[in-house]
Amino acid sequence: MTFTGAIGAICMFPLRAIISASVALGIHPNTLTLIGVLINVAAAWALARDRFLAAGVIMIVANIFDFIDGKVAHITGKQSQFGAFWDSTLDRFSDLALFTGLIWLYADLGRKDYVLIATLTLIFSIMTSYARARAESLVTRCKVGFMERPERIVLFMIGAFTDRMAAVLWVILVLSIVTVANRIYYTYLELERRPMPSTAGPGGVFWRFFFWRDDRATLPYDIWVVAILAFTWLTPPGWLGDPAAAGPGLIGWLIGR
Repeated sequence: MTFTGAIGAICMFPLRAIISASVALGIHPNTLTLIGVLINVAAAWALARDRFLAAGVIMIVANIFDFIDGKVAHITGKQSQFGAFWDSTLDRFSDLALFTGLIWLYADLGRKDYVLIATLTLIFSIMTSYARARAESLVTRCKVGFMERPERIVLFMIGAFTDRMAAVLWVILVLSIVTVANRIYYTYLELERRPMPSTAGPGGVFWRFFFWRDDRATLPYDIWVVAILAFTWLTPPGWLGDPAAAGPGLIGWLIGR
């Protein structure tokens, strides 16, 4: 078991109890989805008010509901096509709310640089989901690319709890761009009946990590997670022009020019 797999297994212990309670109380899974998005709106408000620690706690609560709705639907036999549509649509509202909270905060701080970065991150995060949805109307499956919604949400929480949101935004932005590119290229290869890039040899290492097709809780996934956490924690905030750091940093200086 990888360390991300171990963390997932540990987190499942309390979640099983919450799932069982939801099933026993007869709460409809669509209701759980709605509760989750409403709580995420509260997290967005906390982000907008620069209350990152509170936002992190609220996001944990919100995403408990976001996680268990599908499990409850499966256990109770209430899975439906509308439920899947409802879940996917409200997930987008949650994402938009969180990014809007950050954009509001940076605008209030007068940080045009991070208003732009947060806006670009929002755009490519939504395009990540759109690219997959559109691709899967043409091909059977397009689950490629590393930066999916669970990774974004976990990174949001890490940024909130550690006050390293600037680094988190850069990670989400860059890897979302790569993920969108992955999905466009994958769909092209599938539709044109072309072979996927080989992961053999030295060149295969590049394709293994930048044309992401591995599952979660695998060794390559753990390597990516460690690299992201190291960047987020070890990169000096001032280098990124972090609004929480003293001075505008490189990004603010460039835009200010």
